[in-house]
Amino acid sequence: MEYAVQLKQITKRFPGVIANDCVDLSVKKGEIHALLGENGAGKSTLMSILFGLYQADAGEIWINEKKVQIKNPGDANRLGIGMVHQHFMLIHNFTVLENIILGVETVSKGFLKMDAARERVQALSKQYGLNVDIEAYVEDISVGMQQRVEILKMLYKDNDILIFDEPTAVLTPQEIQDLMKILKKLAAEGKSIILITHKLNEIKEAADRCSVLRRGRYIGTVDVAEASREELSEMMVGHKIELHLEKNEAHPAGCALEVKDLVVKSRFSNKNLLDHVSFQAREGEITCIAGIEGNGQSELAYAIAGLLPVSGGQIILDGEDVTDKSVRYRNLKGLAHIPEDRQRYGLVLPFNLGENMVLKQYFMPDFQKHGFLRHSEIQKYTEQKIEEFDIRAGRGTQTTAGSMSGGNQQKAIIAREIGLDRKVLIAVQPTRGIDVGAAEYIHKQLLAQRDAGKAVLLISLELDEVMDISDRILVMYEGEIVGDLQPEKITVQELGLYMAGSKRGNTR
Repeated sequence: MEYAVQLKQITKRFPGVIANDCVDLSVKKGEIHALLGENGAGKSTLMSILFGLYQADAGEIWINEKKVQIKNPGDANRLGIGMVHQHFMLIHNFTVLENIILGVETVSKGFLKMDAARERVQALSKQYGLNVDIEAYVEDISVGMQQRVEILKMLYKDNDILIFDEPTAVLTPQEIQDLMKILKKLAAEGKSIILITHKLNEIKEAADRCSVLRRGRYIGTVDVAEASREELSEMMVGHKIELHLEKNEAHPAGCALEVKDLVVKSRFSNKNLLDHVSFQAREGEITCIAGIEGNGQSELAYAIAGLLPVSGGQIILDGEDVTDKSVRYRNLKGLAHIPEDRQRYGLVLPFNLGENMVLKQYFMPDFQKHGFLRHSEIQKYTEQKIEEFDIRAGRGTQTTAGSMSGGNQQKAIIAREIGLDRKVLIAVQPTRGIDVGAAEYIHKQLLAQRDAGKAVLLISLELDEVMDISDRILVMYEGEIVGDLQPEKITVQELGLYMAGSKRGNTR
C-alpha cells in the first residue's frame, strides 16, 4: 500500500497544554481521509505541523514514503502539500487571478506575465468544474467562490496532498454539495485529500477512511463505509451522543420582541436588504429565521442588535421602542446576542478569556468598584463558565481569546451571552464550527432558555438544526419573509423550496 502521508508519533506542546500527544496518521494516495475530533482535539495543530506552520517537538513526517523535514509552508509546497485554512488566506482587493498566482508569479523584465497564467487557471477551473470568474475582485465574490479560489491556488501550484480545515463551516447546503463533488473528482484524479471536520454527514458522504483524535491523542482509524454516524461520534467524544434531540412541547407566552415593517437599505445601491420585515418572537418559543446565506438574515440580526442603522420601521423590545437606542441600552433592556462572526463581533482577540467574559458587564457592581475592575470576581465568574461550558483554555482565565480554537471561542461567546440571563437571545449560527458533542450541548442550552421562558431567535443555515430545535420557522428570501412554517408539518425538501424563492406562503 502506497502512502502519501505518514505522521509518526507527532508531539506538540503549547504553554499549559499538549496539543498532540504521540499522534500517528497514515493517508493513502488518492483517498479522501477525514480527520475527526472535538474542538481543541488537536486536528488543526497536526495539519499545521504537516504544512510547516508549526514545528513538532517530537516525531517524524514521511511524504511518499520518504522521511522529510518541513520547516515552513515553502517546504510543504515544494513537497506538493497545499492547505485551505478555515479562515481563508486571500487578499480582498486583488482579483481572483492575482490571488491564485501570488508567490509563484512569472516575471519578465520587471513585468508580470499574466497571459499564460490566465490560460492555465481557466483550464484548471474548467477541468474541475470550479467555474470561477478569474477577473473578479475577491471582495465581490461569495464565500463559496472564495473557497474555490483557495482550491485553484493549490491546483495551480501542482499540489498533490490537499488539506481542508473545516471547509464547509461558512458554506450554504448547496455549496457544500458542490464542494463534495469537487473533492471526489480531485481524489479520482489521484490527489490525496485530508478533510478536517466534525460533520458526520459529510464524512459519510465523501470520505474513504476516518482517523479520530480526542484531547490530543490518536484514538483510531476506521473505514467510513463500515462505521455508523453513532459509532463515529462515540469515538470522537468518548460517550454516546444524542444525534436526534428530544424536546418538550413549547408553551409560548407574551411577545418579547417585535419587528415592524423593518427596512435596511444597501449602502451600494437602491436595493432594500430588508424589505418591510415584520414578525414577533414570543417568550417560551424558539423562532428560527431560515434561508440561504445572503438573503437578509445577517442584516436582520445586526439591525435588532443595534449594529446596523435602519431606514424605516420599528424594533420593539419588551414593549419599548428601541429602534434608535444604543447597543448597551438594548443589552441592559433584555437582549443577548451570539453573533455570526465570532472574531469580528464576538470577542476582543488580544484580551484574555476573563476580560472577554465580562465585556457586557464589566461596569456592573459585581465586577468593578470605584472604577477599578475586581479581578478576583472576574476570575471566579469565568472559571465557573469554563467548567459549565467545557471551554478548553490552556491557561484558564488568562488564555488570550485569539489563541483558542474556533470552537472554543464560540463556546466562550455562548457562555457569556447565556450567562447574561436576558429576556431575548439572538443566536446567529450558534453551532458553526462546533463539533457534534458541543452542538448537542448548545442545543440543550437553547432549549433550556426557551423552557425558562426566554424568547430565542435562532438564525441558522444548518437545515438539520432548523428542523430539530425550532418551534416556528420564518423563511427569508431576498430580504422578505416568504414563509411562516411549523417544522413538524413540513419536510426538508419543502423548506428548501421556500429558501430558494420558488414557493411562498402566508406570513402573518
